[in-house]
Amino acid sequence: MDVQVLRCFVAVADGATVTQVAAEAHMTQPALSRALGRLEHEAGAELFQQVGRLLRLTPAGRAFRQHAAAALEQLDRGLRTVHETVSPESGLIPLAFLHSLGTWLLPPLITGFRERFPRARFELRQAGEGVLVQNLLDGTADLLLTAGDPGHPLITWRRLLVEPLWLAVPPGHRLARRRRARLAEVADEPFIMLRHEQGLRTVTETLCRTAGFTPQVGFEGDEVATLRGLVGAGLGVALVPRPHAAAPADAPSYLRVTDVHSARDIGIARLTSRTLPPSSARFLDHVREHAASVAERQDAHAPAPKNARTGP
Repeated sequence: MDVQVLRCFVAVADGATVTQVAAEAHMTQPALSRALGRLEHEAGAELFQQVGRLLRLTPAGRAFRQHAAAALEQLDRGLRTVHETVSPESGLIPLAFLHSLGTWLLPPLITGFRERFPRARFELRQAGEGVLVQNLLDGTADLLLTAGDPGHPLITWRRLLVEPLWLAVPPGHRLARRRRARLAEVADEPFIMLRHEQGLRTVTETLCRTAGFTPQVGFEGDEVATLRGLVGAGLGVALVPRPHAAAPADAPSYLRVTDVHSARDIGIARLTSRTLPPSSARFLDHVREHAASVAERQDAHAPAPKNARTGP
């Protein structure tokens, strides 16, 4: 059934004349009369009866009017929701992100965007890298903040900044009071790593090989915070981003690595073939504009090492 005809039916059912409704719908009166006739044919019953110069609902018409009005109301709600979802000012932005980015990169990005567009809404998903890529591919997310290029043929990725990776050692470790160290100095120690298929795991293994050794895996975890906790408990060492907030007294010591370029790329990804809704496209522009200032601030937000001395 034609939506415009249903709207005209409800208007006539509520007391407007065919002439009035036809004018508002930019139709001729005969065209509207024929359209209402087709509607009655589709409904399988007469919906109006002529009373003088007016149309009055039949019992079937009264029953149909109730459901037609409800259907139109639901349709209008759906259209309003669609408009709100894609509106540049108040649209919904489905965003997926890597766990470790949720504590420092994501909050200022969202805060800065909502200062400009306070009605914007976010649907946030955090997970490991494999799940995040699938979120992008199945349309659950419009944008993905992650470490490293996913390397998928359907995905376009752009580097935003380079995040240093620090050698985390337990409190009391022989290197704990140093400011920097060579990665090769811990070649014989157990490494705390993310599980396989995680970008940071691959980066760690590659850096260790570049430094001349294969890391011994002591424990594996699912999140960077878990790795830091296991290092703090004295179970091994790790290559991780330094936390961007004050750390407890029993936290690991973080040393700058000097013999290899210890860092990971942070970037944003989207489906290459998909045209982003206006709200997500606007957020993507905001992220790109904001990336340089985030890179400048990241070292300033990192806590200084305690009781540190310069090592060789």
